Amino acid sequence: MREMTAAAARKSALWAQGFADARPTGIPTRRHIRSVLDRIRLFQIDSVSVAARAHYVPLFSRIGVYDRGMLDSAAWSHRARTPRMLAEYWAHEAAFIPVEDWPLFRWRMHRYRHGRWAGEARILDRNPTLAADVLDVIRAAGPSSARDVEKHLEVDRPDRKGPWWDRSDTKVVCEQLFAAGALAVDKRVAFTRHYDLTDRVLPESILAQEYLEEESIRRLVGRSARALGVATESDLRDYYRLSPAQIKPAVEDLVEDGVLHTVTVRGWDVPAYMHRDVRTPRRVEGAALLCPFDPLVFFRPRTERMFDFRYRLEIYTPAHKRVHGYYVFPFLLDGELVARVDVKADRARGALEVRSAFVEAGARPERVVEPLLSELYRMAEWLELGEVTVDKRGDLAPLLAAAAKRPREV
Repeated sequence: MREMTAAAARKSALWAQGFADARPTGIPTRRHIRSVLDRIRLFQIDSVSVAARAHYVPLFSRIGVYDRGMLDSAAWSHRARTPRMLAEYWAHEAAFIPVEDWPLFRWRMHRYRHGRWAGEARILDRNPTLAADVLDVIRAAGPSSARDVEKHLEVDRPDRKGPWWDRSDTKVVCEQLFAAGALAVDKRVAFTRHYDLTDRVLPESILAQEYLEEESIRRLVGRSARALGVATESDLRDYYRLSPAQIKPAVEDLVEDGVLHTVTVRGWDVPAYMHRDVRTPRRVEGAALLCPFDPLVFFRPRTERMFDFRYRLEIYTPAHKRVHGYYVFPFLLDGELVARVDVKADRARGALEVRSAFVEAGARPERVVEPLLSELYRMAEWLELGEVTVDKRGDLAPLLAAAAKRPREV
């Protein structure tokens, strides 16, 4: 069994996630999206848009300023020369995944045939024809939101609250059919899903692929291991939200076949696994801001074990009880998480607002400030904001604010 230091495991993980690669020197292209997707295999989707939607940010963190419309096109557009690259499904959470990975989740679709949550089946007990009615409407009308379907079904809902948090029976059934694989997401408009029949969204060649659950899990574990670099069993399980019963035989098979190597990481109290294709670079250099749903940090126990970085999302914490802020971006510098900033895109003012900034214990603030500020200006450019402003909160804020006031070279 191979033994490795925690630093080597960390560099391997960063290599696997694409942070050891140089950013494109020119304008990023669709090829760069594909390159990142091949590494991390999913872009998690989340409704919070205080800075930018979560699925856009991992690409920015790895390739820099790029046209977000390219990602939209990769997800929603299908042409002969540029086929749809991404499909939406429940992977880690709601996520964009490579179209070719969609068949690997048929076992989950079968489990979700009555919905993702207990009690949803009661809706069909009350409305036994509603699923068929929804499918008939979408078959005739084409891509439709749940509200569109309601209109076609002439459902009058005067108490309706909004498209995201409204849980009408029609919306729940649309979600059931999506989770079961009968519907797919053709596009999102203002973040609202527009559903279509799956065979009109995904290529026939993809729909024709069938895998037994065991083979699907084996392939998914192989993908998560390649994406994570060095990972414990719990890390591998979390990436696609698998169960212990599913993952144990898959890991054993992959070890036996030489796809995974068992390793001991100094300081870790459980065994780990390293994918045979993963490399350990001598150093990892560069800077990146990471959104809370970046695959490098979305499993918080791994983030703490790998980077000694305790990270919690405080969106649902009352403002006066928040330690670091509402939507906090960890800052990666030369292979370490050295700071965290609470960031908001204030589009009315045309500014990227840093509402708090904290340096990690052991990191030198004077070393962190300039590369952090450079990444903040890069993010502002990406979001088409004209300036970066820094509020007073946090031990790094005074230095960062002073640096932001100095004239910058163009």
